[in-house]
Amino acid sequence: MADTDYIEIIEENHMAIPWHDYTETGSDVIIKDADLIEKASVIGRVGLMMLSCGTGAWRVRASMNRLSKELGVTCTVDVGLMSIGFNCFDGKDCVSQSLNLANTGVNTSKLHRMEQFVDSFPDLEAHLTGDEIHKRLDQIEAMHGNYSPTKLGWAAALACCGFTFLLGGGPVEMILAFIAAGIGNFIRMQLIKHHFTLFLDIAVSIAASCLTYALCFRLAEALFHVAGVHEAGYICSMLYIIPGFPFITSGIDMAKLDLRSGLERLAYAIIIVVVATMVAWVMALLLRLHPQDFLTLHLSNMTHLGFRLIASFCGVFGFSIMFNSAVPMAATAACIGAVANTLRLELVDLVAMPPAAAAFIGALTAGLLASLIKKHSGYPRISLTVPSIVIMVPGLYLYRAIYNFGIMSLRAGVSWFAAAIMIIISLPMGLLFARIFTDKAFRYCT
Repeated sequence: MADTDYIEIIEENHMAIPWHDYTETGSDVIIKDADLIEKASVIGRVGLMMLSCGTGAWRVRASMNRLSKELGVTCTVDVGLMSIGFNCFDGKDCVSQSLNLANTGVNTSKLHRMEQFVDSFPDLEAHLTGDEIHKRLDQIEAMHGNYSPTKLGWAAALACCGFTFLLGGGPVEMILAFIAAGIGNFIRMQLIKHHFTLFLDIAVSIAASCLTYALCFRLAEALFHVAGVHEAGYICSMLYIIPGFPFITSGIDMAKLDLRSGLERLAYAIIIVVVATMVAWVMALLLRLHPQDFLTLHLSNMTHLGFRLIASFCGVFGFSIMFNSAVPMAATAACIGAVANTLRLELVDLVAMPPAAAAFIGALTAGLLASLIKKHSGYPRISLTVPSIVIMVPGLYLYRAIYNFGIMSLRAGVSWFAAAIMIIISLPMGLLFARIFTDKAFRYCT
């Protein structure tokens, strides 16, 4: 059945915008000389497409402002998680528009293409007609995921396998998490492809990961006499659900006083975490799974360091692929993440630095490296930084907090939750200061 068949089952709640109706087909009037409504349609559509890629309010507004200045228009913008309200003035007339997305997500490849469009606009698109510009935007908007649900399942499997080692798991937990995460994310992507609602996507995929881990573990117990302590890895099999982009961009938006966007993104991230951890807790009760500490791995310091670099690279690469990054972009982010995350873990182990402080330094390192690489690669900074620090988000802590709250072990729950919050706050702070140090435009509030 075609993808459109699923859409036609229900009436669309968000009507499609006929962008070409704002232009005169066949007209040879370039956009600079067009009327305000036509200019506003281009400015608004670019902002909405940037927003659909998952980038923050500051970048959306900056892109709209850049186009507005080139077209001789003054633009004021209010950006949320899924909507944009803006006014365009040209000294004579005023156009106000309110635009909304039907859904939100992350697409770093499309974001890269949109940033190229904005960068080239003064020299290229500004000399085209409105209809020609919308045709170019049609082509960009038609960019969907680079990867099939099967490939994204493999990406999640790789990411969670690396995540498992970094959290202290051994080969048994890594193999089981690899299988369970791959199946869970494959199911999740199939549900997303068929436009099922957010809560159902999360609940079904997390339940599938927990069930798969439990079944594979029982099978390993029966066939290979695997010890019961290895069941603790089930937590790692669902960490692909971590909402890294909204978590990090919410902090960046709030730092720039884009409170509406920041709070909406934070609420969205919290919804995902709460639904995922609650479903995982229920599945743990049904399957009699218990979060335990991993067995100690007896590795030398240098061996552990080497494996951490490899696991961090694999984890970040997998997450970056899930964000629809092209392979070169994903590999670049993975290199940054391997350095930054390994530094964070080594600081905790070797100098007993508090995890939150180490997370700040790790995120700061990732931000500085991404800014340096951006100058040469041209990749959007956020497409490199967020995947490289998603692996630092304490998903294990958040789950253990909810699990302990669920069994009314409040002291342990509060302890895990407080530790998670401190790390979560530190991550966007590290990126923010890296951005302040390296980006003059971001440094000021004008």
